[in-house]
Amino acid sequence: MVRFKNRYIAFEITLGGKSDKPFPLKTTTLHFAIQQKVQQLYGDFGVAAIKAGFSAKYCNVHTKIALVKTRHGPHKFLLSAIPVINDIAGRLVSVKILYVGATLKHCFLFIKKYQQQKLERVWNTLKTETERRNMENALMTLTSAMKDYK
Repeated sequence: MVRFKNRYIAFEITLGGKSDKPFPLKTTTLHFAIQQKVQQLYGDFGVAAIKAGFSAKYCNVHTKIALVKTRHGPHKFLLSAIPVINDIAGRLVSVKILYVGATLKHCFLFIKKYQQQKLERVWNTLKTETERRNMENALMTLTSAMKDYK
């Protein structure tokens, strides 16, 4: 039996514009936006190449960090398509790739460390203890998928 190698890509989504509407970051909208950009850049060949193993694994609404899985080889299409995404669910966005890993565990460990560093930078700007507690809960709350990789 042949073993298929996977790549996991962690990236951060920054909202553009000054809209007051909430940004519902969901795996389905993220999956569709990435697939649309690959179609635009590489056509049917690119979409067919990434289709066999491509899925959005994790999206955090508070930190705007997401994680997608793809097969090794076609991951190069995603690495060039993700940074040029400028529209997710009709909202203007900017996307920055944070980490590319071979295992889900290492990606989750990186995300946890990255969110902890972000919390440390924001910590001094918060004035009350309740603000700090709320920020810590928002940034460091792990989904059920991440709890296995503490």
